[in-house]
Amino acid sequence: MKKSIIISILSLLVFSCSQMVEDLNQNPNNPTSAPYQYTLTGAEVATIVLQTGEPARESGIMAGQFTGFDRQHLALNNYLVTATTFDPTWRVIFRDILRNIRVAETSAIESGIDGVALGILQVLKALDLGTATSLFGDIPFDQAGGLEFENPEFESQIAIYGKLQTLLDDAIINLASGTGRPPANTEIYFDGNPVAWTQVAHTLKARFYMHTKNYPAAYNAALNGIGSNGSTHSNNMKSPHGTATDNANLHYQFFALASRKNDLVTSDFFVSLIDSNNATNPIPANYRGNSKTNETARYNYLLQTTVVGIQPNFNTNGFAQIDAPAQIVTYAENLLILAEAGARANFNTGLGHLNAFRAYMASGGYITNPVMANIQYDPYVAADFDNLGIENPDGISSDNALLREILEERYITLFGQIEVFNDTRRTQDESIVRVPMAPNVGSDLPQRFLIGNSEIDTNTNTPNPIPGFFERTSVNQ
Repeated sequence: MKKSIIISILSLLVFSCSQMVEDLNQNPNNPTSAPYQYTLTGAEVATIVLQTGEPARESGIMAGQFTGFDRQHLALNNYLVTATTFDPTWRVIFRDILRNIRVAETSAIESGIDGVALGILQVLKALDLGTATSLFGDIPFDQAGGLEFENPEFESQIAIYGKLQTLLDDAIINLASGTGRPPANTEIYFDGNPVAWTQVAHTLKARFYMHTKNYPAAYNAALNGIGSNGSTHSNNMKSPHGTATDNANLHYQFFALASRKNDLVTSDFFVSLIDSNNATNPIPANYRGNSKTNETARYNYLLQTTVVGIQPNFNTNGFAQIDAPAQIVTYAENLLILAEAGARANFNTGLGHLNAFRAYMASGGYITNPVMANIQYDPYVAADFDNLGIENPDGISSDNALLREILEERYITLFGQIEVFNDTRRTQDESIVRVPMAPNVGSDLPQRFLIGNSEIDTNTNTPNPIPGFFERTSVNQ
């Protein structure tokens, strides 16, 4: 089973509207039995589709990073959605990912394999079900992906977040065993490296504690996250891609190749935060650069001007280059969890971690082959956040000024990731510090993906009434 083939099938199968692709859905991603390493690979590839494909673009529209101006993205941009809109996302989670994970777990156990392989499957399960509950709210959890459950029970979002922490704790124990590592070249992220997977597990624990606003626990978990052994971004969880059309970066497949590339652009609001050129910046007053910060290199890495507007950069060294690995769980996110969670407890702690992130960026950070002359991320000092300091022109408290800067940095750094939508909902009531993205229409921000119509039609345990698009999930009440 070649990775390129899997990526090609899944990227087509989940998000094409053609009947031909619908027919493909019936086969390769509904396994009942297979050697665990193959279904592990299938689950990992489907994870790429969930984390970096259409769900990420839809989340970006709802978080104000993208603007849809034609076809289905125009409808989403205007918040004209139905349960059918989110059917593909529901299917990729509960069929393409969870079915593969369940079969892989069963196959591994039956073959007498435990330890590292099971730990990896548990981290994947936590990542994808954590993403699912963040997007949909209450979902099936214990019974998710089990063919023996015709009507899987929905569980409360708050309970699920507790179960995710337990699942990740179990994964960390299994990963520490040192036995049962998957065969070489069957695990596509880290080739079965338990140290890397353990760091990802800790960063995911921190991410999910952030979702529930348990900031002290998030801070403690992130201390053991990606980069905790000095590895910095070498243990980033990122999707592998190649230079062929069928194994290309999914952002590239959409913006450079797909016919729908002309219905989605980067929002003026997002562009305005990092465009250092007043002549092209749509809202120059929003630019976040200052005497210590130059965003030119990051703008050039993330964005480009195309015939339809400003879109992700799919040229050489760009964010969406054909073979660019897409970020899923990263050192940068871990640093910014430490910064935000730390700042919520103590100003100096937060500032120290923010400056650690800025030092990382000053060396090039996650930007591919940057022009170093266009990079400047000098360390901040406390006075920069005092009244009328360079990071506090409007005279709010220094604690709030620091937190505002960190939240804005997360908004930029996590561009194109579902986490940005989680942040905008998590902080929506913190009017002084939240990133001030506005609803595309009306006065209310979107709050969730709608449960897929396929689930509504077939599962008698589906909530009734179905939670609405603007109804907050439990953790965001």
